[in-house]
Amino acid sequence: MNQRSAGKDIVSSFIFITIGAVLAAFSLEEFLVPNHIYDGGVTGVAMIVAHFTPAKLGYMVALFNLPFVILAWKRLGHVFVMKFFYAIALFSTMTVVFEPLENATNDIILAVTFGGVLLGTGVGLVLRGGGCLDGTETVAVILNRVFSVSIGQTVLICNIVIYAVAGYFFGIERGMYSLLMYFITSKVIDIVEIGMDSTKSVMIITDDGAGLAQRIFEDLGRTVTFLRGKGLVSSEGKDILYCVVTRAEIYDLKRIIEEEPGSTFTTISEVSEIVGNHIKSSEVME
Repeated sequence: MNQRSAGKDIVSSFIFITIGAVLAAFSLEEFLVPNHIYDGGVTGVAMIVAHFTPAKLGYMVALFNLPFVILAWKRLGHVFVMKFFYAIALFSTMTVVFEPLENATNDIILAVTFGGVLLGTGVGLVLRGGGCLDGTETVAVILNRVFSVSIGQTVLICNIVIYAVAGYFFGIERGMYSLLMYFITSKVIDIVEIGMDSTKSVMIITDDGAGLAQRIFEDLGRTVTFLRGKGLVSSEGKDILYCVVTRAEIYDLKRIIEEEPGSTFTTISEVSEIVGNHIKSSEVME
């Protein structure tokens, strides 16, 4: 990938992150917070704590995510951390900016629906840009890479605990509304990010399979399966690489493929279930 293409890719990723962070902050302050509907993850914890303190929610979100930024710096690479830090900083700032504005609605159903759609769109755009808006997902990515623990399951378990706490403090109905909003948000994230929350199978047809496989292993800790094939039109043999990755690794995988020299053809498909050992290396995380 040449410098011009790399520059365009960086600019577009930050545009996605910027729009997504602003939308998420708007949803939080104009729909969710006024109606006591709580997000999941670190943001949800910050919302609960902010309810009992005079501190602004935006400051609490930034403070609670700071340890996860440091953790990501040590474990997930500098590029990801740079985008993570930018997304959190902008998200927190815009939350403070939107706080004085008049509420978009006081209707609980409208708040759950439109708040969930806007939040899901915002988070999906941030993920599409290769960033992250919540420290919980950072921990989930690390656990997935080291122990092959499902990202979706890790986040879901954390959120269920948070919603149970919200239900205890603010009433079971608020907890149920928050959980409903979470499911709406999750579905919208899937649509915006093109199914990024599920596991993907990737098949890459390339001229230099060894070099590309080594990059995937070094950067993502993923091993690949080698096949050998030949096209109908071209008489030259091709390397076919097959691997399984998570939603958080799709962006980096595309970047690796674009940076590698030679012609490649890639297909990315949904994986509904994995049976057997899913081999990966944890050395890349050290």
